[in-house]
Amino acid sequence: MQSTKAYRVAAGVALATPLLLFWVIGAVGLIGVEGDPFDRIYAGVVGVGLVGAVIARLRPAGMARAMFAAGGAQAVVIVIALIVGKQHVAVSSVPEIVLLNGFFVALWCAAALLFRRAARESGAARESGAPPSR
Repeated sequence: MQSTKAYRVAAGVALATPLLLFWVIGAVGLIGVEGDPFDRIYAGVVGVGLVGAVIARLRPAGMARAMFAAGGAQAVVIVIALIVGKQHVAVSSVPEIVLLNGFFVALWCAAALLFRRAARESGAARESGAPPSR
């Protein structure tokens, strides 16, 4: 496992994102009203990230791809929600759906970019023969 600062921050963001996502869903619902069955689709988003992390074996370059995939899955939720007409529910509008989900897309992508940075740092450290920075 990598011990660079970028990796640790990336891991923190990657762990905080689904926690925040499920907290928001439990508190008020992300799309539609609280308890809307549509919110179950977010389990698939988190599943994409988890499966990617397992495949990557927590290595930074693979984790970057996994987090980009989770961000892409979150973006697909926007498209699905708009196709099925969730914007016509009284409590969900197009801007709300796009902005709330866009916020989570940004968090997934931030984690991905930090993992990418950690991969570059660990690659540079290996090339120079120096241990990874802490």
